[in-house]
Amino acid sequence: MAQVYLSIGSNIDRERYINAALSALECEFGEVGLSSVYESVAVGFEGDNFYNLVAAIETEMPVPDLQACIKQIEDQNGRLREGPRFSARTLDIDILTYDDVVGDRQGVVLPREEILENAFVLLPLSELAPEALHPVLQKTYQQLWDEFPNKKQALWVVDFKRH
Repeated sequence: MAQVYLSIGSNIDRERYINAALSALECEFGEVGLSSVYESVAVGFEGDNFYNLVAAIETEMPVPDLQACIKQIEDQNGRLREGPRFSARTLDIDILTYDDVVGDRQGVVLPREEILENAFVLLPLSELAPEALHPVLQKTYQQLWDEFPNKKQALWVVDFKRH
């Protein structure tokens, strides 16, 4: 079984779509480990604040099948793909890491670059898996968070209710 970390975000009807994503992931993969849910300002465009978190799953699906599965979950939850890359969305799920896989797996580049770029990805990842190693840098996610240069990105923990 591969250990996989996923980032999950929403800035449209956030609680509804985050809950829907978590339910779908639990149905597909069983137990899902979760970070806290963080609220953050939109990055790259003007828009409503996002809810973001990181989930841990285990799967035997190869990367392309997992990618298809999470895109289907997004689509079932009203994700529109014809807009600009940085825009409001009901649901955004990205594969951050898949075991220690490095490189392009049929269009999925691992580990995902956003781990090192966005506080709303790295902070929840460092909370959920502080001792796990980044597969390229071979530093723990806690070390990477401690060294993160962009902590001015505004985000804060929210009291999130699971349904």
